[in-house]
Amino acid sequence: MICTVTYNFKAINGGVRIPAATRTTRARWIEAGLEALAEGGPDAVRVETLASRLGVTKGGFYGYFDGRPALLAEMLDEWERRCTREVLAQVAAEGGDAAERIRRVGQLTFSEDLHRIDLAVRAWARHDQSVAARLRRIDNERMDFLRKMFGTFITDPDEIEARSTLAFALAIGRHFIVADHPGYTTRDVVHLAGEHLLRPPR
Repeated sequence: MICTVTYNFKAINGGVRIPAATRTTRARWIEAGLEALAEGGPDAVRVETLASRLGVTKGGFYGYFDGRPALLAEMLDEWERRCTREVLAQVAAEGGDAAERIRRVGQLTFSEDLHRIDLAVRAWARHDQSVAARLRRIDNERMDFLRKMFGTFITDPDEIEARSTLAFALAIGRHFIVADHPGYTTRDVVHLAGEHLLRPPR
């Protein structure tokens, strides 16, 4: 979501009201940064560009961040919070069996907005070792969750690992599927594949 400037109104010159821009928050800078990342990668995250997007001057940026690297780090913190910690906490609170929890994690983590950011982080990680290390840690947390869930109704460790890997690959890779599926939409076949992976063993 692209952030927009909000306004307060103040009276001047005998009661004529004109908009006065409110101070841009740290969260709005981070949100604008994530949107720029999703659209054009890390090179698109520039202070001047974000200030223009937000409709403010870049001076306010330095009240929150020491520089661009600090913003990039906080953007990754926000991606991690939204895509992992908050998702797992919400799913745990909602309850349900293992299959339902896997479905919910997939729906929340790879919703359209978050999926765009996730793919951008993956592309970024190919060129930045520190981002790659963080991505590996987050992906390991996600895989551990899948192993734990599949392990509640599957006993064969090879099958647990295979299903976990296929479910994770489907969640990430569905974005790149362009093949035709006669009689089905891509959404249909992704759903069918996911449900197949969630079936208990015979």
